Amino acid sequence: MASTTNAAVIFGILVFLQVSCAVSRHPAEGKFELRQNVPAVMTVNGFQEGEGGGGPASCDGQYHNDDEFVVSLSSEWYAGGARCGRTIRIVDTFNIGINAQVVDECAGCDNEVGASSHIWNNFHLDTSLGQVDIRWSDLDS
Repeated sequence: MASTTNAAVIFGILVFLQVSCAVSRHPAEGKFELRQNVPAVMTVNGFQEGEGGGGPASCDGQYHNDDEFVVSLSSEWYAGGARCGRTIRIVDTFNIGINAQVVDECAGCDNEVGASSHIWNNFHLDTSLGQVDIRWSDLDS
């Protein structure tokens, strides 16, 4: 009877550890409210090394090519990294949409989506405008 009890205790501990490890690998997942059609300002952000004096992206510690569909989000929307690697949809004033991956935080920014020049080019916008009004939404996938 004692060995059966010990086995059950060990099994319970193993299950607990397995669940704990699974949760700790993705601590920020699900810790933000899904947003839809959020009004924002889109600015130009450089993600390559040496651009604007910034460091690597906060999500993965890497620099990204400006020919990628990547963005930084204001701290509130970045949600402590919960949106890292997630895809958002950016929609311009003509209802044209582009999907982009969240790779960085725009600390000190309010209501801002910092977008790569590739996104600007695909919207057929001149980056010298500096900022334009957009809306963005979380994508479920």
